Amino acid sequence: MSINMDEFTEHEKELLKQHFSNTDKPVFVITTPKQVDRGALMSRYSRSSKSMRRIFLDEFLNNPSRGEEFYERVLVEYGDDSVAELGLVQVGIEGISQIAIQSIEDRRIGLSYLEKSTRYVRFDQKGKDGMYQYYRGEDMMELRYADSYIEACDLAFNTYSKSIESMIKYLKEVEPIHSMYFLDSSKGVEVPFDELKSSDDIKRAEKAYEASIRAKALDILRVLLPASTLTNVGIAGNARAFEYLLNILLASRLKEEHDIALMLHDELTKYIGPFIKRVRTKYGEVFREYLNSTRDGIASIAMKYLAKDDGNRDGTYLDEVRLVDYEDNDTVEVKVVASILYEHASASYTNLLELAAKMSREERAKIIDEYVRHRANRRHRPLRAFEIPYYTFDLCTNFGIFRDLHRHRILTMQRQMLTTNHGYYKPTEVIDAGLEKEFDECMQKSKEVYELIAYKEGKPLQAQYVVNLAYRYRYLIKMNLREAYHIIELRTPPQGHPAYRRIAQEMYKAIADVHPNLARGMRFVDMRDYSSRIDAEKRKLLKLKDK
Repeated sequence: MSINMDEFTEHEKELLKQHFSNTDKPVFVITTPKQVDRGALMSRYSRSSKSMRRIFLDEFLNNPSRGEEFYERVLVEYGDDSVAELGLVQVGIEGISQIAIQSIEDRRIGLSYLEKSTRYVRFDQKGKDGMYQYYRGEDMMELRYADSYIEACDLAFNTYSKSIESMIKYLKEVEPIHSMYFLDSSKGVEVPFDELKSSDDIKRAEKAYEASIRAKALDILRVLLPASTLTNVGIAGNARAFEYLLNILLASRLKEEHDIALMLHDELTKYIGPFIKRVRTKYGEVFREYLNSTRDGIASIAMKYLAKDDGNRDGTYLDEVRLVDYEDNDTVEVKVVASILYEHASASYTNLLELAAKMSREERAKIIDEYVRHRANRRHRPLRAFEIPYYTFDLCTNFGIFRDLHRHRILTMQRQMLTTNHGYYKPTEVIDAGLEKEFDECMQKSKEVYELIAYKEGKPLQAQYVVNLAYRYRYLIKMNLREAYHIIELRTPPQGHPAYRRIAQEMYKAIADVHPNLARGMRFVDMRDYSSRIDAEKRKLLKLKDK
């Protein structure tokens, strides 16, 4: 790379080493410890002819408050929101309910999340107080039916805890290790478990088997957990997104979410204070008034048009995947082909649309096939032309499945409140393992207490906490074809949860039915049904062995 580099004195180089990864290359990492200085330095850099390291020496090194002063002027006074994206931070939030975490993870731009897994972690551990870990905020403990709420949550955790060993025993009976194949390291091929000779191979096989059975048991039984179940989440993102999140949570009518916002604001202020200063000013107050006024206004209108409880009138709609909005096949193929050709042409998009419209279906199919046929695995996502078609799905799945699909970011999701109005999902393994009676009793108790809190006490927001993850939940997903490839291929491999695998498979079938040429490139969709996730655990152990 040929570039005129700044020349620094030996003294300047020693100073710069504490704030940059190098002093003599055109590519470097900013390592100066203060986050506000990093962001301010990058923003100042965009409006100067100097190099970044020279700006730092001239303007930042001997002015400890330079970053704060910069953001005070640019962000607070001038409202230049984009510079807030230069403030990056990672936070952890622990002891948060399933209700609050979904509100946080609704924020799809600028934030990334890693949540405690219900597959690999048991949720029946009690705290130091000897109680199960679920939300017991003041707003819940002050309810008229607080005792009933505690009874329902305790029953859910007790049922979950008692069922784990029974489910593991059942799964081992229907999927015995002796029926499985494992790698014989001396032969380099998989053989029946009973034919393994090496003690290391046997230990590895037993470990993979135990892990797969345990994960499947927890997968099946997680739907017993109530939405009040406490979990942990790590969040990485930029200050602009955190500012928006803080305003959303502060505008919440749930005490838990409001309390989280206050604590989060206090902690973020220590590291990116100038970026989020507007949250506690008139600017933030006005924004939150807008949110609440809009919400209240639409709620009032909805009461005029919607029945008090319209949840179960369409009984055939439950536990379904419905593709409710899409363009006709010829129209969307013309648009996609025109978009595919656009980057390689000098003609206008209008002219390319006319060209594609004159093509035969076979010609368009060949162009579309060429666009996706070189994909070697699911991580080779289709290119931007597949962002042209959009699909809107109306789903009614158990809340646990919603949690899994909710993590995707490049889509629009709208969701309703969690209720018990749509019935619940019961895994077939629960029935076959002889756990059906306890499961149904748990669901019935949840429904009973939900109705007490939601209807008799008039607190539908708080009533959500008692609802088990097995209860069905309605939500709307709108996504483009490129994201559909990502979600569907990601969620159908054998190691995935069987319930969300089925949802992803149904999405694929719906898209393939209306746009067969566009769906044909989804070669990494797995439409098979699996009773075991043992292969995933075997691959994981082999990777560890190789290390």
